[in-house]
Amino acid sequence: MNGPGTLQRRLGLGDAVVIGVGSMVGAGVFTAWAPAATAAGPALLIGLLIAGVVAFCNATSSAQLAALHPESGGTYVYARHRLGDGWGHLAGWGFVVGKTASCAAMALAVGAYVWPAQERLVAVAAVLVVTAVNLGGLERTAQVTRVVLACTSVALVIVVVAGWSTEGVSLSRLEPTGASAFDVLQSAGFLFFAFAGYARIATLGEEVREPQVTIPRAITRALAGVLVIYAVVGVTAVAAVPVGDLGSTDAPLRALMEASRLDAVAPIVGIGATIASFGVLLNLVPGVSRTVLAMSRRSELPGAFAHIDGRRNLPVRAELTLVGVIVVLIMVLELRSAIAVSGVAVLTYYAITNAAALTLTGDERRWPRWVAALGLVGCVTLVVCLPFRAVVGGVIVLAVGVALRLLTMGPVRRRSTGA
Repeated sequence: MNGPGTLQRRLGLGDAVVIGVGSMVGAGVFTAWAPAATAAGPALLIGLLIAGVVAFCNATSSAQLAALHPESGGTYVYARHRLGDGWGHLAGWGFVVGKTASCAAMALAVGAYVWPAQERLVAVAAVLVVTAVNLGGLERTAQVTRVVLACTSVALVIVVVAGWSTEGVSLSRLEPTGASAFDVLQSAGFLFFAFAGYARIATLGEEVREPQVTIPRAITRALAGVLVIYAVVGVTAVAAVPVGDLGSTDAPLRALMEASRLDAVAPIVGIGATIASFGVLLNLVPGVSRTVLAMSRRSELPGAFAHIDGRRNLPVRAELTLVGVIVVLIMVLELRSAIAVSGVAVLTYYAITNAAALTLTGDERRWPRWVAALGLVGCVTLVVCLPFRAVVGGVIVLAVGVALRLLTMGPVRRRSTGA
C-alpha cells in the first residue's frame, strides 16, 4: 500500500534492469578509455577486468542488502542498519558527492562529443533537458530509458564494426607492455566510473514491485550484460587505435571512428554518445535526489529536501537543488577531474557497502563472505591508486560532510532530550 508522502511501487524487473543498464552504458563507455589509456596503455584491459571484478563484488553486496532493506537510499540505509548511523551518513554523503560529480562528467561528455568548443554550454543544456523529463515522472523515465539504450547499442555496434575495419587493426596491440601494477590499478579506478550505475537500482527500494526479489535479480543481470559490452568495445578500441591517440582526447571512440574506413559516419557515434550520456543523467539525477530524500528524512540534511510534491509524487525540491549544484560543477571541473573525484567518493560508498555485507548472517547471505571482503579491499585499493589531487580533494569533501553532520545533529539531539 502507498499513502500520501510515499513513493509508488510501479516498476517491474524489466524496468529495473533497463534502468540499471541505462545507468551504466553511457558516458563511461564513451569517455573512460581516455584516462585509462593515459594511465596504463594497452594494459587498461587488465584494468577493465579488475574494475569488473570489483563491480561484481559490490553488486552482490548491494543486492543482498537491498533484498533485506528495500528502502530508498541504498547503502545509506544499509549501513545505518548494519554499521551505525555515522557510517550510514558517510555512505550517503559519499553517494551524493560521487554521483553529483558523475552527473557533471556525463554532461561534459555530451559537450565533448557534440560541440567541443562550447562543451560547458552544451553540458548545462543537457542537464536542463534531463530535469524536464524527470519531472514528468519515473514511469516515463523508464520508458525513455529503453529508447535511449537501444540508440546507444546501435552506436556501439557501429564502433565495433568500424574498429575491425580499420587499416592496421591487430590483436598484437593488446599486449600489456610498459605498465606497472600501480598504473593498471589506476586505470581500473578510472574504468570503474563506467560500471557504477547499478547503484541506481538499489535506490529504487520504494518504487519496484517485490523489491526483495526484483532488486537482486536486476542488479546481477544488468551488470552481466554490461560486462560483455565493455569487454567487446575495449578490445576493439585498443586493437584498432594507437593507445596514445585514445589517451589524448576526451572523445576516444570518435577518434576510433575517424581512423576507420567508416569515418564518414563518425557523427553517428557522437549522437550515440550524446544519447547514452543523456540516458545516464536521466537515471542518476533522480537516484541521487532519492538519497538526499532519505538523508533529509533523518535530519542529516535540511528537512526541506524531505518534501514530496503531491501532484508529481516526486522529491522536487531535492532534485532541483541537485541540478543547481551539477551546473556549478560543470562550470569549474574538467571531464577527467570529474571522473576522478567521482571515483574517490563512489568507491568509498561501495567500500562501506561491502563492510555492511560482511555483517550478514548465514541465513541472510546469498553469496560467500569472501566476495564482500574482496570488494572492500578492491574499493580501498582503487581509491588509493587514483590521482593524488583527486584523492585529497575527495577526502576533504567527505570530511566536510562528516563535520556538517556533527554540527547539524548536535542541536537535533539537544532538542530531542530537552536540553
